Amino acid sequence: MQKVYVHKSNLITALGFSVEENFSALCDGKSGIRPIPFSKSIGTIYASKIEDQLLEKHFESLNIPKEYTRIEKLMIATLKPLIEKYGIKPNTLLIVSTTKGNIGALEQHHIEAAHLSVSAENVQAYFCFQKTPIIVSNACVSGVMALSVAKRLIQMEQTTDVFVVAVDELTPFVISGFQSFQAMSHEVCQPYDENRKGVNLGEASAAVYVSNQKDEDGIEIIGEANINDANHISGPSRTGEGLYLSIEKALNEAQIAAKEIDFISAHGTATVYNDEMESIAFQRAHLLQVPMNSLKGYFGHTLGASGLLESIITWQCMKKNVYLPSFGFQKLGVSQPINIIQKVTEKPMQIALKTASGFGGSNSAMIFKK
Repeated sequence: MQKVYVHKSNLITALGFSVEENFSALCDGKSGIRPIPFSKSIGTIYASKIEDQLLEKHFESLNIPKEYTRIEKLMIATLKPLIEKYGIKPNTLLIVSTTKGNIGALEQHHIEAAHLSVSAENVQAYFCFQKTPIIVSNACVSGVMALSVAKRLIQMEQTTDVFVVAVDELTPFVISGFQSFQAMSHEVCQPYDENRKGVNLGEASAAVYVSNQKDEDGIEIIGEANINDANHISGPSRTGEGLYLSIEKALNEAQIAAKEIDFISAHGTATVYNDEMESIAFQRAHLLQVPMNSLKGYFGHTLGASGLLESIITWQCMKKNVYLPSFGFQKLGVSQPINIIQKVTEKPMQIALKTASGFGGSNSAMIFKK
């Protein structure tokens, strides 16, 4: 079977406009979540929002035309340095991961612009990709699933290389939806903590170059799976069935045992049922002793971008042998004794597991090897 590697990546978040800036902020214990006055109907929320003035300056520095929408400019800005480095061949693919895409266009009654395909095709045209872009929009597992699709297409020899970009932005539509669930915290979220009060939302754009060629810095994708347990339109399975099966299938493809996993980058939304479901799935998969964290306390939940964003941070942890703490965690608040990282630690990290879960019973697991 063709091996698949992830290479250079890029990030734009509230914590920085590069992987290096973001990783440095995490090592310093900084969170991008802050109180944001949003609108009269929504009020002030705790969220991770990219500062518009800094973002516009960044777009200008890259000479991105103003006629593109904000979310399209985010994708272009994140992809640009990667494409400049690797170039685009006739069979190079573009995969776009997003949950809501340009949903903000609906506020201006631009119905056509809100279609996911329109934004993806505009980015395709900007960079002159010859192949039609693929869109992965499957709730909050979209970022990890986009990597899965890239891996499988390379293994099927449909292409040799793929650029994956994942993006979502804060909009009144998204915020009001989560408010209707009464799932949002009015302070910085605390995944897996007994005092957790809910999720914070965030926005980000993340991109990576994936290929069948290994360079000196490449990380291999050795196993992955995406299982939908169809439990409920929004509620996670009480038994962790879909996540457990995803992990098991990923381990089987990687041909490794659970004890060989050095680190888990978990989903960890800081909501009562999600965190509990994950702890049960990890217990069933014999992963309770593995050091793990959630990055939601740093970035908020960036929806369709979260899986790729958190994978990119995981690759940095692997390269630098650094284990980052789960921001805001103090005392375990789930039924299973998962091993939450509480301080920055340096020790070897060879194999890492990334998990994600989302609405509709969607679950994903992916295993990386240095």
